[in-house]
Amino acid sequence: MKHLGRSFRGLGGLRIHTQCWLPTGPLRAVLLLVHGYAEHSGRYANLVDYFVPRDYAIYALDHRGHGRSEGERVHIDSFGDYLADLKTYFDLVRTEQPSAKIFLLGHSMGAMIATAYAPAHQHELDGLIISGGGIAREDAPPPAPVADLAATVSRDPAVVQAYRDDPLNYHGPPPPSRAEAMKGWRAQLRDLARQITLPIIIMAGSGSSLGDGPRSEAMYEVVTSPDKTLKLYDGLYHEIFNEPERALVFADLEAWLDSRC
Repeated sequence: MKHLGRSFRGLGGLRIHTQCWLPTGPLRAVLLLVHGYAEHSGRYANLVDYFVPRDYAIYALDHRGHGRSEGERVHIDSFGDYLADLKTYFDLVRTEQPSAKIFLLGHSMGAMIATAYAPAHQHELDGLIISGGGIAREDAPPPAPVADLAATVSRDPAVVQAYRDDPLNYHGPPPPSRAEAMKGWRAQLRDLARQITLPIIIMAGSGSSLGDGPRSEAMYEVVTSPDKTLKLYDGLYHEIFNEPERALVFADLEAWLDSRC
């Protein structure tokens, strides 16, 4: 396995940190990873360790204001800033891997970003993987603020402690400006999901206190793709790739990918 850490200049000139993990054998496909709120791309070692030896390359960026990227911590002027950075990075990955199939994998907030990004770029993608995301049901109340994100991620105490101890995670309250920047896009997400015609797999833990199960079911109902799959895992928390049962999750994802590569 080969690992490379790099960067590019995102919207407004911010330096955006990226990294990739490349297999030693012939490349099967690329997973373009879009991580969640307050975390960073370095938290996906389990995904890397499973898929790269199986000849999948993983490319990932740290969002602006996250991880090793520049920017005020978790601040954005507009949700569209994330989409602009992702497009720039996608183009860099495509230049480096001109003939590879590329599957966009979004987790949590990254699932929201991937869902918003996909409709305008479906001709460039080969599939969409949604983890711990989805859309709110139309009659659902607004989500309540989460006081302790670490407690929601996994049933494995070691994962929770590692989250709390990680200096690259953001542990403070969301800046007030962030809610305003996100608000309009949350309202659009249902219509954007309805436009998705790509092959898509939606994966979530039913035990997530963030409502991942119902939100994933709602997204599955809305997406119009003729090739859509929903996988709900009984009792698993928000980060299904970091749960004790992750081998089952990865095997399901691998089977889905292999049949579309």
